[in-house]
Amino acid sequence: MELENCNSHDHGNNTSQNDNDPSGNRKWYRQASQRIFVNRSLHLENIKFYGFDMDYTLAEYKSPQYEQLGFTLVKDRLVSLGYPQEIKAFEYDPSFPVRGLWFDTLYGNLLKVDAYGNILVCVHGFEFLKHSQVYELYPNKFLQLDESRVYVLNTLFNLPETYLLACLIDFFTNSPQYTREKTGVKEGELTMSFKSIFQDVRNAVDWIHLHGDLKTKTIENLDEYVKKDKRLPMFLNRIRESGAKIFLLTNSDYVFTDRIMTYLFDFPHGAKPDEPHRNWKTYFDTIVVDARKPLFFGEGTILRQVDTRTGALKLGTHKGPLHTGEVYSGGSCDVFTELIGAKGKDVLYVGDHIFGDILKSKKIRGWRTFLIVPELVQELHVWTDKCQLFAELQNLDVMLGEMYKNLDSSTKEKPDISKLRASIRDVTHKMDLSYGMMGSLFRSGSRQTFFSSQVVRYADLYAATFLNLIYYPFSYMFRAPAMLFEF
Repeated sequence: MELENCNSHDHGNNTSQNDNDPSGNRKWYRQASQRIFVNRSLHLENIKFYGFDMDYTLAEYKSPQYEQLGFTLVKDRLVSLGYPQEIKAFEYDPSFPVRGLWFDTLYGNLLKVDAYGNILVCVHGFEFLKHSQVYELYPNKFLQLDESRVYVLNTLFNLPETYLLACLIDFFTNSPQYTREKTGVKEGELTMSFKSIFQDVRNAVDWIHLHGDLKTKTIENLDEYVKKDKRLPMFLNRIRESGAKIFLLTNSDYVFTDRIMTYLFDFPHGAKPDEPHRNWKTYFDTIVVDARKPLFFGEGTILRQVDTRTGALKLGTHKGPLHTGEVYSGGSCDVFTELIGAKGKDVLYVGDHIFGDILKSKKIRGWRTFLIVPELVQELHVWTDKCQLFAELQNLDVMLGEMYKNLDSSTKEKPDISKLRASIRDVTHKMDLSYGMMGSLFRSGSRQTFFSSQVVRYADLYAATFLNLIYYPFSYMFRAPAMLFEF
């Protein structure tokens, strides 16, 4: 991620001026919170189709209220399955979980790793393991991404689950009635592995999403759980006016999608303040629900039409064409792109799910990708707020270089860098704590996290919200910087 100098100041509505450029050229930046960050160059003029996911993209759920709701429902589900009543006392702490952690189902540890599986942070329950303890469990402080053992908690929906796993591991390993073992806990003849705890939590999370009250309670209190932005109708209308088409592609069912989207477009006006209100469906050229991504990008499912009066699916496979105002269910990317006349590179798909939305649409179909990372608001705030710590770390790196200046392979004396190393560790720790207990989503000190490496690899663009596109003309050429979070 390329960010402007810590000392630059914001001027005007959406630009920032940096007068410190020694070349005498004045540089203009959009405010950090309004910027779109680039991993691969992309010319908006070439985009003919803008596709949007709904959950956490068009509809951003309020944090931490929405996570608290999910957390409570999963706890209740686990108690109904026989878990101790005491777990109902757990309270969600938004400062603990961060996206992109790995859960090691063998040892019950939450791991923050870099792009290659090197362990940066290891937590058992709420106990942060020391270097020596980590080495005992993981030779070379490394773990391979083996899906039979490791689960990647990659999505915003995973945040309550991440915290609940920590709560349960902490509860069972510290409870006097259970004996702690390497891969689980024991009570008399009963053994509970960390893997079984994980599976119970995973199943409970899936249950509340598919059969439980999560959607019902969200719909009952939309103001409490869903953010609403009056710029949405105006922006989608601008995309259309630019000559591009818009589609909605969501895994949610039609009834839930209709309730959420009706709420998002619930303004007295339409695309402009002097225009009458319009139904949300009129803003999209094509609407697909029940997409079952990432399956949609592979073999897919049968494409069927939805009866919007009842929410039921119409009989038979829909063979096309796709009509504006109608709603379709399922299908596959192959059939879909053929029916809308898209080639692949002319589609920009905007979503929050690094695997289901971004990775598969990029790898399998060649769509251009725009990842939504709401956490960027907080990340950028810390970046500017804790500028002195970043500067300090840079100075320590320079000092480290100075220690080895004029030394080469003939040098016999070894410079004492122990104090410098301790200072680097100390500043890195302070930086990490500025973000929360598990540190930054993107970095640990000067090392990129696994999540960060996935963003670089699969997302052409990323931003805190897709609405940041408002601040760029549709002729804009996004140029890729050298690297993420350039210091």
